[in-house]
Amino acid sequence: MDPVYSDMRRKALFLAQGLPLPSLYRDFAEQASFSLGFLAADPLVQSLFDLVGSITDNDLGHGRDHITKVAFDAGILVLVEGKARGRCQDDSMRDLALVQCAALLHDICRKEKDHAQKGALRAAEILQDFPLSSAEIADICSAIKNHEAFVTPEPVNTLRGALLSDCLYDADKFRWGPDNFTETVWRMISYFKAPLSVFVERYPSGVESIIRIKESFRTPTGKVYGPPIIDAGLSLGEKLYAIALRNLESR
Repeated sequence: MDPVYSDMRRKALFLAQGLPLPSLYRDFAEQASFSLGFLAADPLVQSLFDLVGSITDNDLGHGRDHITKVAFDAGILVLVEGKARGRCQDDSMRDLALVQCAALLHDICRKEKDHAQKGALRAAEILQDFPLSSAEIADICSAIKNHEAFVTPEPVNTLRGALLSDCLYDADKFRWGPDNFTETVWRMISYFKAPLSVFVERYPSGVESIIRIKESFRTPTGKVYGPPIIDAGLSLGEKLYAIALRNLESR
């Protein structure tokens, strides 16, 4: 990998440290704390995390760190949205477990074409060995199937399935903010061995896709809190793009 990428990533990490905490975590601090604790302690979620963690890699920036963050954020969203939709306490706790399971599995086939569809099929196989009903497995798989950007989601036939699907999608798209430039981009560049000229050439179209994500959030909470997260990432990306241009022009 071009040495300049290492310098750019260090710069990205430094700049990201100076960003304010997203308001999602301030405004929903109680839900954030509960989601994090649940992710670390729930037996079902932890057993699945142990399994998925053993077969997941970071080649494309969608490994353990990514799925952990998505599971955490999806948990916040499902608690907030579930309350708004009138979910009772017992249902909300089960929603939380299921959405975190979906988050842990959503990129299980990330390197394959139509990875969301194939990931849903693979998830259904894996989940047969877990204490879940067939209806719960179907809802998890619907969420995984519908998490891909710029693809029209398939209809979901249950209230829980629709909730899981929307919350997983939005939590996954939060990662298109600063995370994209502190982690994902560099993993993908390393995997594809992309030269600096390719990064510079493709950056504008990549930014267009990220901007489009701002309009794609599905939950009311995601629509409020998602765009500022994306904007923070875009601001970070512009600084890195300027560094890339200077390095390319000096060669």
